[in-house]
Amino acid sequence: MKLENVPTIRDLLDVAPAKHNDRTFIKYLRDGEIVEKKFSRVRSDGLAVCRKLRHDIGERNHIAIISKSTYEYIVCMTGVLCSGNVAVPVDPDSTVSDTAAIINDSDATAVLYGAEFADKIEEVKALCPKLHYEMVISEENFSNIYEEFSETSEYAALSDYKMEPEKCALIIYTSGTTGDKKGVMLSSEALVSNLIFEPYDPITVRVDTVLSVLPLHHIFCFICGYIGPLNIGTCICLNGEMKDLFKNLLVFKPDQIRVVPMIAQAILARIRAIQAKNPALSPKEAAAQVTGGKLDMMLSGGAYLDPALCKAYEPYGIFLRQGYGMSEASAKVTLPDPDCPVDSVGRLMSTVNARIVDHEIQLDTPGMMLGYYKRPEETAEVITEDGWLRTGDMGRIDENRVLYITGRVKNLIILSNGENVSPEGIENRYMSNRLVSEVVVYAENDLIVAEIFPNGEFAQQSGITDIEAALEEYTDKLNETAAPSHIVAKLIVRDTPLEKTELGKIKRKQHIVGK
Repeated sequence: MKLENVPTIRDLLDVAPAKHNDRTFIKYLRDGEIVEKKFSRVRSDGLAVCRKLRHDIGERNHIAIISKSTYEYIVCMTGVLCSGNVAVPVDPDSTVSDTAAIINDSDATAVLYGAEFADKIEEVKALCPKLHYEMVISEENFSNIYEEFSETSEYAALSDYKMEPEKCALIIYTSGTTGDKKGVMLSSEALVSNLIFEPYDPITVRVDTVLSVLPLHHIFCFICGYIGPLNIGTCICLNGEMKDLFKNLLVFKPDQIRVVPMIAQAILARIRAIQAKNPALSPKEAAAQVTGGKLDMMLSGGAYLDPALCKAYEPYGIFLRQGYGMSEASAKVTLPDPDCPVDSVGRLMSTVNARIVDHEIQLDTPGMMLGYYKRPEETAEVITEDGWLRTGDMGRIDENRVLYITGRVKNLIILSNGENVSPEGIENRYMSNRLVSEVVVYAENDLIVAEIFPNGEFAQQSGITDIEAALEEYTDKLNETAAPSHIVAKLIVRDTPLEKTELGKIKRKQHIVGK
C-alpha cells in the first residue's frame, strides 16, 4: 500500500511546537529532579546534533547508536535521522562480539555511544575496521554541541537538508527468537506513515502522559514512544532503568504505559500485595498506590498476553490489551480498542490490509520495509511477488478487521501421521493456570512435550507443596478435552526460567531438543 504526501520526521519536528502550543514534550528524572523539555527544545537540540554530524561526516553514512533510553538518546536519533544519515540502533547491554557483529554487518562507519558503554568501546573498535568516527552521548558533550551548532551559529545552514522520504533512514536488527539477527531497512516514509494516517481516537488522542518503559532502541518503542507522540502532542516521560519503574509510576502519574506481559504481571502482583496488606482499600485505591492514580490503559506487545491477565486488571479500572506488529512492517499493524475481543491482538489499522494464505497472515502496509540489508534472497522469501509481507504468523481475521494470532508457521509441529499441531495453542491453555509462569511446547520422538517453569510465589501463597504433582494433574485435565494429536505426553518442570529476549519472547530454539 502506497500513501501520498507522507511527511518526514523533520516535517513533524518543524510543525510540532506550534501545533502543540509548545507544551512539555519530554520529562525525565536527573539527580532526583524532574527535567522538562518542550517541543521547541527537542527540535533545536536535535537539529544541533544534525548540524554537528553533517559538519563532521556528511550524509548517507551508517551510524551505530548505543545508549540507554535518555533524553540525549532521543536527541541523537533525531539528529541522525534529520541529517540524511542512516541510524543503526544497538542494545547497550549487548556483548562486545554482538555489537561488533551488528556494526560490521550494517557497514557502520561511525559510532555514537553512551557512558555506560564506554568500557567496551575500544574492544568494539578493534573488531570493526570500518569505524572512523565516534562521539559520546552525554549531557555534557551534547550541551556543548547545542551551543556550538545552534540555529544562530555559522553552521545553521547545515540543517537545511531536505529528507528523502523513500530512502533508507534506519536499519534495525530484529531481536531474533532464533538468534539469527537481520537488519531491517526502513525509510522515513515507512516510519511515519501509519502514525499520520491512523485515526487514534479513542485509544491515543485523549492520552496526556505516557511513561516510556521499554527500551527505545526497539522499533515498537521508538515509533510509539517518540514519533507518534511527536505527531499527536503526548507528553513522554522516560523511565530510564527498569528497576525505577515503580518509583517513576508514582512520580509521573501516567495515563498510559506500553509493556510486555512480564511487566504487566509485575505491576498486578504489586497491586495485589497492597490489597492484601490493606483490605479496606478499594481496588482502584490499591492500584493508585502503585500506578499513581491516573493509569487507565496498558498496551502490551512482544509476546503472548494471557486474556486472564487482561480480565484481572478490570476491577482496577485499567484497560489492558495487546497489539500486533513487527519490525518489517514498521512496528504497528493493529491497535486494540474496547470493542475488540480480549483474545484478539486488536483491529487492523486503517492503513493496513491483511489476508490469510495457507494459514499465514500476509500484510499490505505503507510501513513495509525496504528489505533486509545485504540479504536479497531472504528479502525475497518474505515479500511476495505482488508485494505483500509474509509475517510468519498464523491467524485469522474476522468481519470487523479484528486479528487473531494462532501460532507461528515455523513453530508448527507436523507429526508422522500428518497432523499439524500449533504449540502456541497448547501453551496458551497452560498459561491460564497461575501456577505456570513460563511454558514452551515442542515435539520429541513424535510426542508432545511441555516444558514449564512454575510460579513458585503463587504455589507458596496457595499452599501447593508438590508443584510437579499439581502440574501433572493440570496436564491430565487439559488432555481430557484435547484432540489426540494435541495430548501432552511428557511434562518437564524446570528449576530455572526459560531463556528470553529482552522483550520477553522465549528463545524457543534454545529449549527444543535437537534444534
